[in-house]
Amino acid sequence: MRTEASQGGGFEVTHRMVLGLALPMTLGFLTTPLLGITDTAVAGRLGDADALAGLAIGAVLFDLIFASFNFLRASTTALTAQAWGRGETAEQEAVFWRALISALAIGAAIVLVGPLLLKLGLALMSPTEGAARATSEWFSLRILSGPATLANYAILGFLLGQGRSKTGLLLQALINGVNIALSVLFGLVLKGGIAGIALATVTGEVVGMIAGLIIVLRGFAARDPRRIAGLLERGKLARLFSLNADIMIRSFVLLGAFFLMTRIGAQFGAETLAANAVLMNFFMVAGFWLDGLANAAETIIGRSLGAGYRPAFDRGLRLTGYWSLTLAILTSLILAVAGRPIIDFLTTSEPVRTIAYQHLPWAAITAISGCLAFLMDGVFIGAAWSKAMRNRMLLSFAGFGLCLWALAPLGNTGLWLSLNLFLFLRGVFLAIAVPKLRAQSFRASQ
Repeated sequence: MRTEASQGGGFEVTHRMVLGLALPMTLGFLTTPLLGITDTAVAGRLGDADALAGLAIGAVLFDLIFASFNFLRASTTALTAQAWGRGETAEQEAVFWRALISALAIGAAIVLVGPLLLKLGLALMSPTEGAARATSEWFSLRILSGPATLANYAILGFLLGQGRSKTGLLLQALINGVNIALSVLFGLVLKGGIAGIALATVTGEVVGMIAGLIIVLRGFAARDPRRIAGLLERGKLARLFSLNADIMIRSFVLLGAFFLMTRIGAQFGAETLAANAVLMNFFMVAGFWLDGLANAAETIIGRSLGAGYRPAFDRGLRLTGYWSLTLAILTSLILAVAGRPIIDFLTTSEPVRTIAYQHLPWAAITAISGCLAFLMDGVFIGAAWSKAMRNRMLLSFAGFGLCLWALAPLGNTGLWLSLNLFLFLRGVFLAIAVPKLRAQSFRASQ
């Protein structure tokens, strides 16, 4: 049996391996909200309400655009892990170059259509004139980081596929650390305002990309991608594009579900909408923990299928499932106990607090109701079962719609209950498909 560090053939999955893959990326993900808090604090100290509003609107637009391309990270992790399992070093390098070339091309295209995206975004958000000017100033600079941002997706995906999550953590910390420091420097000290905040973000992404490329390319046998046989092989490119398309559709549907929840919540009044926004932070915190374990599942499942070694698949599924449920229960308990002080910290409005207190239990248990869905996303991405994942997401979304219709008389409670049922259904629909897909995949690998 091969060890955890070996490439190709069987390998042992241990608790230490699972946590070693999951925890570094969990810590890396936790630097992202710190960045958002810093940017908001800097904008808030500019003494201009339009600057703060403009930053908030611009960040939403940018996140909406680039969340759609997270498939670059996910597909790169899956294909790299599978190549690792087969012991194909050259194919791992080819996967990286395909992902990087795709990322840079898409990023360049986004920069070119940036003005149109900004125009459409402002039309959708309908901000005040002052906020629109601030959004335009921030977005026009921030969009220039498009190629670097997407390149960092590809770099992170490659590192995770190789099981180098600690290196991924360092790069995430570098990107966000540079961003945080320069946001304060450019925005406040040098009085660059909202443009300084945007420039800090661009610099952080570029620095991260350069550092990531140096780290990745140092380990390559062929630093010139033209020397890699099969780099542009039609079948492998088709598989990459198909995988990316399925993951993108899945991401759009997921974003649609959260948009629908926000849209319906707005009909219950501004105070309920604000309370829901506060409580959604609880779900985001739960997601940081669960995403780390989903990343671990991607790597382990991809490696096991690449190696054609079912014991690693089965044990990896059990151990990541065990830790996902354990951390989900722990997170829900912490949020339930500490929820009220957190709500009080996030808002000073008494009516908003009252509504948030009322629905706190529903927000706290999203960690438990969603843990299987997060884990199964990692399993299906690692196994490259993208079509099955896409179809079950669509089925779950249909179930979400039925829940919203049936539970509408319960008002905001029905909305939160529907969200929990949506998360639960996603996990169940994916989990019941695993035995058949696992048998097919390992039969095909023999």
